[in-house]
Amino acid sequence: MGEVIRVTDPGDPRLGDYACLSDPQLRKRYEHDVGVFIAEGPNVVRELVASDYRTKSLLLMPHRLDDLAGEIAAVDGPVFVADRELVREVVRFPNHQGALGCGHRRPLATPDEVLAGAGTVVVLEETNDPANLGAIFRSARALHVDAVLLGPRCADPLYRRTVRTSMGHVLHVPYAPLGDVDAGLADLRARGFRILALTPDPDAADLGALPPLDRVALLLGAEGPGLSEGALAGADLAVRIPMAASVDSLNVAVTAGIAFDALRRARDRTPAVPPSPSRPR
Repeated sequence: MGEVIRVTDPGDPRLGDYACLSDPQLRKRYEHDVGVFIAEGPNVVRELVASDYRTKSLLLMPHRLDDLAGEIAAVDGPVFVADRELVREVVRFPNHQGALGCGHRRPLATPDEVLAGAGTVVVLEETNDPANLGAIFRSARALHVDAVLLGPRCADPLYRRTVRTSMGHVLHVPYAPLGDVDAGLADLRARGFRILALTPDPDAADLGALPPLDRVALLLGAEGPGLSEGALAGADLAVRIPMAASVDSLNVAVTAGIAFDALRRARDRTPAVPPSPSRPR
């Protein structure tokens, strides 16, 4: 059980992991140097404690002690308790809902590790908006995507806004970085994945009409420009979400959720394998 420690000094060095959370450049350097990340809000703290990431500490306002009693009992690190003004002075923003957690980062997984046994994978070429990335991870967990592969220009999955927007579900979805997207697509094809490139091109195939696929990798592009020509060329099939002619595209996170559901529905349409006829005795 975590030791509950009352804190009254905003300069207490034990709160250093939570300092200046509103400064993205400072936080990026600090979190990668120290090997930590921040979970913000009671529901996200619950996901942190329930995940395979080790919880380093919690920072709570007094009214959250009862709400998060189960989480406090489950952590090994300290549980710092401070009043509203002190927490605001430390973290420098007001929307934490009185509950924050600090987790230990883990060594990055490799594509080999996250693709083992995976059937549905999403490849993100350049999702650099943390909120969109978090929403994609949330949909991925909800709609049974097995793994996420991240191009080199994607946002940090453990950045505070990404973790918050995912509601902590990013902590449960296996992911790995790709040093090179083109090489990653070639590797997926060699592993037997069918690569689908999502595009608003009206000549692309209707995603909802696809037959079930045993192993599928869905390729999504950057906010705004979409997929690069190289990524489109590396796909096996271009697919689209049918929409009204007056709308040319959707937000990438919305697109991802719709596409994940379409792939799930296709899997559910897979006919059952009939039993083998019994041999006569």
